[in-house]
Amino acid sequence: MENLPLGQLLLLGIPGPTLDESFINMIKHVQPGGFIIFGRNIQTPEQLRALIEALRRHSKIEPIITIDQEGGRVSRLKLLGHEPPNARQLGSSGKLELIRRHGEITGKLLRLFGFNLDLCPVLDIAFDEDADNSLRGRCYGHSATEVIERAGIFHQALQTTGMLSCGKHFPGYSCAPSDPHYDLSALPRPRVELETHELKVFRHFASLVDSMMIGHIAFQELDDSGLPASLSPNIITKLLRDEMRFQGLIMTDDLDMGAIINNYSFKETLRLALQAGNDLLMICHRTTLAQEAIEHLATFPKEELERALFHIARFKKKMTPPDPFSLDAFKSLDEQVWQLRVDTLGAEKAKERSLEDGKRSPVEIY
Repeated sequence: MENLPLGQLLLLGIPGPTLDESFINMIKHVQPGGFIIFGRNIQTPEQLRALIEALRRHSKIEPIITIDQEGGRVSRLKLLGHEPPNARQLGSSGKLELIRRHGEITGKLLRLFGFNLDLCPVLDIAFDEDADNSLRGRCYGHSATEVIERAGIFHQALQTTGMLSCGKHFPGYSCAPSDPHYDLSALPRPRVELETHELKVFRHFASLVDSMMIGHIAFQELDDSGLPASLSPNIITKLLRDEMRFQGLIMTDDLDMGAIINNYSFKETLRLALQAGNDLLMICHRTTLAQEAIEHLATFPKEELERALFHIARFKKKMTPPDPFSLDAFKSLDEQVWQLRVDTLGAEKAKERSLEDGKRSPVEIY
């Protein structure tokens, strides 16, 4: 992997809906491994496809282009059209066919715009729907059995479109009392309970999903050092890689979240994340630090860099070119989203769009 630039280890956010000269120069110099799209990057269907084409054009190595397109409030593309039902609504409908349709429509929509990875499915279990941990409405069920069945149907349908998948948020943080976007929670949850619930789901999907996102949550039973899962060798390398035999790409959740930046310096974060076994390091907001990140990475052990670059290169071999874009194709798929919404919620309820969390200042949820 010596010929791959260290920038391939970075998954970066984008400041706005177009690329300015400084960001283009950064891409050319750093050559990030991929980019993640947020609401701040979306204006019109044509603009979004043009933005993604520009990212690809300025990248010497085909980049990962990803997005959080789950359903409900975590649906970036609802800025362009209708809002898909969320996982809880689909699961509560009792109609598994609706979940399959959602996965298929989602994959087709994303391929139309040029995405090659959806940061889905959410594999957390809804223990408490009212908990202030960012997962409200995003979980497929209240038990491991429900999540395995329902998320599995969505995942299979998504993959039939050629879209790659990401299970999140390993090893499960739905019991967390706080939101990792703001705070780091530490859970003293017994291993036997984790095995019965959270880890049961992730063990099932370890051989199925193309990538896995690691959550910013500390588990005393899995690592008594106090490190969050996203920075823990015990949780990523020993549990996910060695014990669960996960062979896909491993990425951090956003390293700009409060759970991380409130507790670790930038260099320390990168060092710990790579050392723990992550392959792709996600930086969604502090993109001006990309060059600094490369300078730090260059000082880290060669074997860790080569391991991560190997997994990124292997993942990229699975990516497929985007589908041809047309506005008519988008409108047709958007109408399918609306019909799915009506079939899931009923005609009147379908007219109501979700709101972001009202308990804190608005953030874009991952």
